[in-house]
Amino acid sequence: MSSLTPKLTSNLRTQFSRDLQESFANSRDVRTRIYNVIEAFGQSSILPRQTREHRLHLTETMSLTGGRHDWKFGGDAMFTWDYNYFPSLYGGEYIYDDISVNPFTFVPERGGMRITPLRAWAHDVPRYYLQNFGNPVSHPNSNDYAAFLQDTVRLTRRLAVSLGVRYDLQTFNSKDLVNNPLWPASGKMPSDKNNFSPRVGAAYSIGDQRPVVFRGGFGIFYTRLPQIYESAVINNDGLTGSFLFLDNADTTDHQIFPSYPNVMVTCSPGPALCVPPDSLKPYLTSDLSAFAPNFITPKVQQGSFSAEREFADRFAVGVSYLYVHGENLIRARDVNLPPPTEYSYPIYDATGDTFTNSFYTVNSFGTWQTQQSMSCPFPPCINDVARPVPQLSAINQFDSAATSIYHGMTASIRRRMTSGFYFRLAYTWAHAIDDGQDALVAGRPVTVQNSYSTRSERGPSVTDQRHRLAVSWIAEPRPFARGQEFLGKIFNDWKIAGVMTFGSGRPTEARVIGDPNRDDNSSNDRLAGFGRNAFLGPDYATLDLRLTRKIQLRDRVRLELTAESFNLFNRDNKRYSLSDDGFLNSAGQFVPLDRNAGGRVYPAYYQRPTSFLKATRAYAPRLVQLGLRFVF
Repeated sequence: MSSLTPKLTSNLRTQFSRDLQESFANSRDVRTRIYNVIEAFGQSSILPRQTREHRLHLTETMSLTGGRHDWKFGGDAMFTWDYNYFPSLYGGEYIYDDISVNPFTFVPERGGMRITPLRAWAHDVPRYYLQNFGNPVSHPNSNDYAAFLQDTVRLTRRLAVSLGVRYDLQTFNSKDLVNNPLWPASGKMPSDKNNFSPRVGAAYSIGDQRPVVFRGGFGIFYTRLPQIYESAVINNDGLTGSFLFLDNADTTDHQIFPSYPNVMVTCSPGPALCVPPDSLKPYLTSDLSAFAPNFITPKVQQGSFSAEREFADRFAVGVSYLYVHGENLIRARDVNLPPPTEYSYPIYDATGDTFTNSFYTVNSFGTWQTQQSMSCPFPPCINDVARPVPQLSAINQFDSAATSIYHGMTASIRRRMTSGFYFRLAYTWAHAIDDGQDALVAGRPVTVQNSYSTRSERGPSVTDQRHRLAVSWIAEPRPFARGQEFLGKIFNDWKIAGVMTFGSGRPTEARVIGDPNRDDNSSNDRLAGFGRNAFLGPDYATLDLRLTRKIQLRDRVRLELTAESFNLFNRDNKRYSLSDDGFLNSAGQFVPLDRNAGGRVYPAYYQRPTSFLKATRAYAPRLVQLGLRFVF
């Protein structure tokens, strides 16, 4: 039986680094990770990230008024200088996973005794070693320029219209950008110079006593590119940075595998270049990040309409509609992949012992090998991905190809504060759809499942919440007035405030761990047959209450008593944002081990969990706190 261990890749190791830093920030112990690994560190694996930013912002606005027109025009310029220090994995990292060892010496050997990650950790037999090299410092500097012109015209006593246009331009002036000859688009930042955005708005009222007020508007808004993208282009150029990955179970890698807690290469602490020795070059790989040659600035079309009317003394009702359409949004995909091949794998139950007589079909970037070879002694096997540019690992290309659309309708009723009482109730129905735009986080790999077909990425947005109800109020009752001073001192001057919130469930994905599509990225695999965010999470409801009392002791001296309760009714608000892989809900595991199903041998199989969409955590329970404040 062949054992094809999941390969930890350059994309995956950055994910590990990010979450490990969060672990240390939260003072947690080392936790189990993807593939049930146990992680340990070299001498200086986790170093603090430092960012310093200096900005010069210049703004000038002028106004002219004449007749029915109010003109405004102006512009601004912002110059930004950044220092970004991020030594991710420069101190090395050890990962413990399932491994076969000699039962007497515990030296890794093929066909030996298989031990678990915990036992491997106890016997000090790490499975993988990872380390980054290069320059941890980047300077993602940029300049922003904008100019606008607006005219507000009062056409009649009841109608006003605003017309305007804005121009935006962002330039990048980093001297650290380097072009890699293997990828012509590398080392370049986009330059889009035609970002003109028209805007229009109007307000109209009907009636005199309690008029109905209508407001509406539409405009185009261009976004500035976050400078973390520029840092990615600088640091991941495929030339100055490299990545070392060693598998202790591999005979060749075992010869140079370091012993814990030694570091393969000691990098100087602080913002200094770390260069690996020439002897490690055969084991090094390099990632590359680049913008697509046809990249254009993301923009948003936004339109809104509202109507509001006061129907009783200080009471008003309103309805509103909001439309937001994002275009040319940033989405990263790995373009250094061959065309995928469709393969089917058998599905087993949670124990991994019982075949369910069903299969999952996946587009795989790693081909099957059915002939015996040194790398595949017991076929069939799954070959490593054969990249079109073999000198590079992942080429993460930033495309301006994603879109989003949002529809939201809100009905509200409110009462302005008067006679010691304020009240507001608002209900919102909304629907958000997108096809996987990025919100780039340092170390987060791309999430597009198939770089050759991105249609399956379209689905409910992670922010999609169909129903939301919010009720808030403030009450300051004063039941006792003049002539009842004694009772007034006891029962007056209390303030009661509360907020009640209900929200329907948000979408969640059916993720599969184990890299079934074999693209060296374990963060983009979903259960076959299901799109992005195909499942709905639990709803959320809470009531927060606050009670305060002021006691006047003297003219300038008083006491303030406070009692607060959060989640007053102690509702069990379930959550399952974290599960067996430590990151997202797992709807299955791809196990790269041979398995005979239906008379045929497959190089891997799926294993169904029993905990998918079963909450194992909850949001905060009821919390009550008391306070006393002395004011003088």
